[in-house]
Amino acid sequence: MAQEVLAAGDAAEAWKAAKRRNWREAVRIGTEANRRRRDPTLEMALARWRCLAFSGGRGSERPDAAFPAPAFPDLGPPGDGVPECQAGDLTPERVAGAIAHKGSLLVRGLLSPEEAEQLRQGIDHAYAAREAHPEGDPEGWYCPLRMPGDEGSRSFIGETDSILTADSPRLLFELIERFTARGVIDLAAGVLGERPALSILKSTLRRTRPGRGGGWHQDGAFLGDVGALNVWLALTPCGRDAVGLDVVSRRIPYVVQTGTHGAPLDWMVGDGMLDVFEAGGVRIESPEFAAGDALLFDHLMLHRTALTPGATATRYAIETWMFTPSVFPMEQLPLAL
Repeated sequence: MAQEVLAAGDAAEAWKAAKRRNWREAVRIGTEANRRRRDPTLEMALARWRCLAFSGGRGSERPDAAFPAPAFPDLGPPGDGVPECQAGDLTPERVAGAIAHKGSLLVRGLLSPEEAEQLRQGIDHAYAAREAHPEGDPEGWYCPLRMPGDEGSRSFIGETDSILTADSPRLLFELIERFTARGVIDLAAGVLGERPALSILKSTLRRTRPGRGGGWHQDGAFLGDVGALNVWLALTPCGRDAVGLDVVSRRIPYVVQTGTHGAPLDWMVGDGMLDVFEAGGVRIESPEFAAGDALLFDHLMLHRTALTPGATATRYAIETWMFTPSVFPMEQLPLAL
């Protein structure tokens, strides 16, 4: 009972801070209160307060958005292939070096299988809540965080049968808590040179049925010159019984021509272009993921949802894009971490 009274008092203080427009203080106090006693109303407020707490704009200490610099050492094994490491061996230098030379880093055990399963169940709750309460679920599993300028992206998200992570305040809170506890946000800050902000419109909850492949693309084709780190987190095994990811296992330091070589959409890279890369010795990899594994990459990594032959299982994953505040692509809508 004492903890509940304390949490209620902290929540009241968070609302007072928000009334003063001290958004970061509201997030800090509200997060502590919600850790003690989960409150759907507070979680919905925390999502919005994090948006209001963003302070970006050019002029930070970071001189440019050129990430990763070629000077980062390649700490992975020699040769081609997607480099791997255990979560306990993660360092900013290892991440930056892997991306600078191979395009991505596969992290084994970023979350435990139990944590992954809890988030997987949460995604099912979010989908069910969206079906039952399209305008908002009182329990916070689905409550659209509508912001000016998000209409087009929301339409695209609906077409891909995904849910924006920020539209599930409960899962947003849980994911940030887990990333904080596992040092993911601090790791991203070390890689990018600034404490990152999460993109509302590019961070998604995914429940992908068998047979749902995708087209080759680089997110940099529509993001521009940014400092970016994406954490693509598998919540169920994928790459064999469920669709995984196909990736080019080499750094491509530029945006590849889109809309040609048989590309189905003008922002995609055609299969014919991949044939050119393969002819030049570039390998395409389709790594297998266990629940809790993650692939880290930036906006220039060429990849697609895999066309996994014989897949019969549904894939659950969470994709979390983080950008440097100083050059945040504002059309992707920032959320402070």
